[in-house]
Amino acid sequence: MIRRLAYEILEKNRGAENLTILGILSRGDVLGRALAAEISVIESTEVAYHPLDTAPFRDDVGDEAAPELDGAQPMIEDRDVILVDDVLFTGRTVRAALDALIRFGRPRSIQLTVLIDRGHREYPIQPDFVGRKMPTKHRERVEVTLGDSPLVEVIE
Repeated sequence: MIRRLAYEILEKNRGAENLTILGILSRGDVLGRALAAEISVIESTEVAYHPLDTAPFRDDVGDEAAPELDGAQPMIEDRDVILVDDVLFTGRTVRAALDALIRFGRPRSIQLTVLIDRGHREYPIQPDFVGRKMPTKHRERVEVTLGDSPLVEVIE
């Protein structure tokens, strides 16, 4: 699945020269690193990768102000940003990720990659690249275990 997603991303973006990959902490980070490594092997070049912490930007943790930017920030100005997460459900985490990454600059494009799309959106967010669509009941949980081949389990 990761290899297929890597090829789809490369095809849409005509190579990797302008790509920056951001993996949403925590499981999107593991998937984002794997995707960046796969693209790097395919293209024989290093792809920029950064983890992205969305926790301070979530709308379900209170009305705290967004944190000040400190430390190393990803360079996304005029780049094609590939935002990566393991499971897309309501869209709330992706919305928080968009709020977080816009503080780093203005990318040329933002493309969402998810391993599993399970539906049930609360925000109008759709992925650009999907490993697998998996319709679920709202009360079910989907757990992804990443290894040599991703294991996906639906839990009631």
